[in-house]
Amino acid sequence: MKASQPYQPLLFRILHGVTGVSLILAILTAYWTYDTYDGRWGRIPLPTYREIEGIHGTFGLYTLLIFPVFVIYAFHRGQKRLVQSDSLAKLTQIGTPIWWYTLNRWMNTLALLALTLALLSGKMVDSEWLPRGELNHAWYYTHLISWVVMVVAIALHLLFNAKVGGMPLLLSVWSRQVREKDSPAHWSAHTAKWWFAVQQGAWKTWFQPMTVPILLELFMLLTIVMAWVLSSI
Repeated sequence: MKASQPYQPLLFRILHGVTGVSLILAILTAYWTYDTYDGRWGRIPLPTYREIEGIHGTFGLYTLLIFPVFVIYAFHRGQKRLVQSDSLAKLTQIGTPIWWYTLNRWMNTLALLALTLALLSGKMVDSEWLPRGELNHAWYYTHLISWVVMVVAIALHLLFNAKVGGMPLLLSVWSRQVREKDSPAHWSAHTAKWWFAVQQGAWKTWFQPMTVPILLELFMLLTIVMAWVLSSI
């Protein structure tokens, strides 16, 4: 591998890939569901397929299940890609490289926030509403809006990553290159070392100090928990 070629950790590529593919399929089936059951704000001539609502829900569930793991990874091992405690101050350096990198971190974080709200609202939508023609529920409207925001957030995420890293950065998440220290053969040892640290009390410092990134992580994880609890109630 060339030294200039961006390298993404294998675990990041796996989590990002599974989340991304599940999300894209959820977005595509979300529009097909809207086109089949709603279409009040325009539609395209897609075939009517009544089972599409259940397929969309399946891909949404896949995304919901993998997302918490991705969030934990993103805010710990991948924290440099997200909003930092000094990100607001760096936005004043308009036009400089750090300004673009900071904007990119904001867009990455925005994509995670948009997906969090989309998953919450989607979990609150009853699967029987659309087949019964019940299109005026507040959670359904919220879910529609959240998916529009999600599409815009993904577009900005790709745009700013292309700006700071070009096509090599965009393609690096699909690379099959694996460095020796990143090999899955070492994962069990890393996990054992992490678990030993937890048993020794390392968890006591996880949220100290309470920074903006930590608050965002807690917000996303608690929102996903709330989605499961509220939908069950």
